[in-house]
Amino acid sequence: MKEECLICKAPLEYLGTDILMECEICHKNENSKTRCVNGHYVCNNCHTQGLDSIIGLCMKDTSKNPIAIIEKMMAMPFCHMHGPEHHVMVGSALLTAYKNAGGDIDLNSALIEMMNRGKSVPGGACGFWGACGAGISSGMFISIISKSTPLANEPFALSHKMTAESLAKIGEIGGPRCCKRDSFLSILAAVDFVKDYFGVEMERPEVLCHFSAQNNQCIGKRCPFSKANH
Repeated sequence: MKEECLICKAPLEYLGTDILMECEICHKNENSKTRCVNGHYVCNNCHTQGLDSIIGLCMKDTSKNPIAIIEKMMAMPFCHMHGPEHHVMVGSALLTAYKNAGGDIDLNSALIEMMNRGKSVPGGACGFWGACGAGISSGMFISIISKSTPLANEPFALSHKMTAESLAKIGEIGGPRCCKRDSFLSILAAVDFVKDYFGVEMERPEVLCHFSAQNNQCIGKRCPFSKANH
């Protein structure tokens, strides 16, 4: 089993309130509820170092399958079992598959926008905000392809509906969190949503998880992607 602290591999602990902590890598001081049991803290920026490499991957990818695309991202060195990188990866995989399936977007600029938006959702949002960042990322995806703004009408509604559908799927399974499971759930919900509301058909494969051995909190058969259920 892989432990979770990037410094010492010890388990993480989540605090009830924010405390001021210093990042072990960049030495920036900021408030956070998360550290490892040995007191180490790594900020979101350092945790996602190298995330921008997905833009090059996405620009070259020709697949209409967002699950296959995000699995390529998950295999890249920057990606950990859990972390805020998934808040960018979900929307980026969807944007890429949507473009390849005939969606009318400027993919490069859409990916840059997704990067900027997704990185603003911190790690731990699933537990502390009541809204998983993977689910929010699917809503960001819809917001980008529909050109939503706070003053928009239908695009405003659609992006909220998308986020709500993803979070409902995540909530049905329950916790503890798994960034891989929640990413897959959000992507599958988005594939169905885009087909219904935008008439663009991305591929919707059967998903089989290959990450359970890396997840100390794996829920086993309760996960719809568990090998035990296939």
